[in-house]
Amino acid sequence: MKGLLGQTTRCCKARSSVQDIVALPTKKAIVSENMTPSTLSAAPARTSRSRVGRRVLRAGIVTCVAAALASCSFGTGEPENSSSPLRVRLMTGKQYSLTVAHIFGADIADSVPAPLPPLPRVDGLLAAGAASIGLTSDQLQQVQQAAAAVATQVVDEEHRDFLIPCKPASLEAADADCARMFLGQVGRLWYRHPLEEAKLAQLVQTAGESADQLQDFYAGLASVLEGMLFNPRAMHIIDVAEPDPQHAGEYRLDAYSLASRLSFFLWNAAPDDELLRSAESGELHTRKGLERAVDRMLASARIKDGVRAFFDDMLDFTKFDSLAKDPLAYPAVTGATLADAREQTLRTIVDHLVTKHEDYRALFTTRNTFMSMNLAVIYGVPTVNGWVPYEFPEDSPRAGLLTQVSFLAEHSHPVRSSPTLRGKALRELFLCQVVPPPPPDVDFSLLEDADESLRTARERLAVHASNASCAGCHLITDPMGLALENFDGAGHFRETERGAALDTSGNLDGAQFDGVEGLGQALHDHPGLPSCLVTRVYGYGTGGPLSMGKDREILAHFAARFEKAGYRLPELLREIALSRAFSAVRPGAQPAATPASTIVDATRAGAEQSASNPG
Repeated sequence: MKGLLGQTTRCCKARSSVQDIVALPTKKAIVSENMTPSTLSAAPARTSRSRVGRRVLRAGIVTCVAAALASCSFGTGEPENSSSPLRVRLMTGKQYSLTVAHIFGADIADSVPAPLPPLPRVDGLLAAGAASIGLTSDQLQQVQQAAAAVATQVVDEEHRDFLIPCKPASLEAADADCARMFLGQVGRLWYRHPLEEAKLAQLVQTAGESADQLQDFYAGLASVLEGMLFNPRAMHIIDVAEPDPQHAGEYRLDAYSLASRLSFFLWNAAPDDELLRSAESGELHTRKGLERAVDRMLASARIKDGVRAFFDDMLDFTKFDSLAKDPLAYPAVTGATLADAREQTLRTIVDHLVTKHEDYRALFTTRNTFMSMNLAVIYGVPTVNGWVPYEFPEDSPRAGLLTQVSFLAEHSHPVRSSPTLRGKALRELFLCQVVPPPPPDVDFSLLEDADESLRTARERLAVHASNASCAGCHLITDPMGLALENFDGAGHFRETERGAALDTSGNLDGAQFDGVEGLGQALHDHPGLPSCLVTRVYGYGTGGPLSMGKDREILAHFAARFEKAGYRLPELLREIALSRAFSAVRPGAQPAATPASTIVDATRAGAEQSASNPG
């Protein structure tokens, strides 16, 4: 069917424009004139694909809306007037892939690389950065190529019989009834709300005209599906607001926006049919209906996708996409080894928090994990086949996430370990503290000095920290990072460095410890550990940066509830999802990391290029 899409490019002369392919739900919505994050840019891109696709890209800049839920205060003792900002955020690559997999199947999703661009990290999360960027014309062209690849496979002979719920009366001509059935179902799931009747009729007409001209029903269907799959409105998660009938002068997310926020939070993908039906019936705006929906989602196997996505983001594991170790220094560490290291930690987290329903803090002391053949070499354990559960013995130096290869290798240099990088990562990733960058005039020669009198990292850092401009930061990073010096830059265990015994004692904010087990326990007991997780989860769920002035009260509330629940993650997810703060919004806009004007300029440039090259 690849050729059919190419044929569509040459022959389709559909008269009806599919510009702005789907409109927001018809209702009175609240628009923030100050809103700058994620201004939707439907940048036209020059392409060899179908004219249907080109018309979609001419949608222009879309002004976005947002709002609030909460017909009642769901959280016990939740602060009054809790709310999150207006949000418009770009879908992540993983969310795109999981949504395609849910609607069309994993085999199709796996065959198409996620086309969305990398996101800036804001407040420790890429998900928060999604609220500050849009799509340029080049990026939309990549999305279009992915959309064409998906559409081609959906209608091919291998997939059409079980993905398209009807058969056309003729393979060589339009069939409005069958096209309507398929496009209505896909549009509802892809756009996360039912298509308006006028818009659906327009899509059916365009598919029919293409089919008649190409003498191929499925080619006509594919041309319209391609346009739907890369429409900018679908690429962005847009919060739509409506007045809250229970709170005069306030607003709530409309039911479909609430369904999307819940689903991307808990499943990292668009809502399924049942959640959309709950939104359509109004049930999602009732206490019992919302509880029923959230509990169903938490009980679903798809919650593991959501938890994996959150921790992959929180732990900054996208670094593994480009992480490499010097093969001369660490010949056993390959790309496959590092990929397994990332997977090991995510498997450990999901098993511990979701499957076993354990205390979050125990992730830093547990000896239970998973092992693969590639990792067995690094850990010095018997070789295994595939992934198997594994428990390090009591006399092993391995306990908790900090002793896993993922943390040790990610926060090291290509040829050696780094107590400073490890200590910095510990504070920033797990305690939500910010360690300032080194001043521009720092002399690193002492750290790189090959003088045999400075054999260990502790000795070298002691000399380096004698510089007054460096001492302050090193005091908050090195005492923890040095406790991990029994592990080299690839995560191998060692007892000496350059023949000298290692001193792995340390201090974490007044708590003295000896060795990595002591560090894990000190982190377990640190009050900042669970409160940091609460901050990250709430920011992740509401889709953007937090305001510590406006959000301080609600974060303290969630932290207290998390403690009461025994630091169990599913309870925290439920508490946040059911809270008024999760679904109520305040009208002020957050500052954009990437100015909207940059996106607008790129869009206009793309539009001018497309207009001057219409063919």
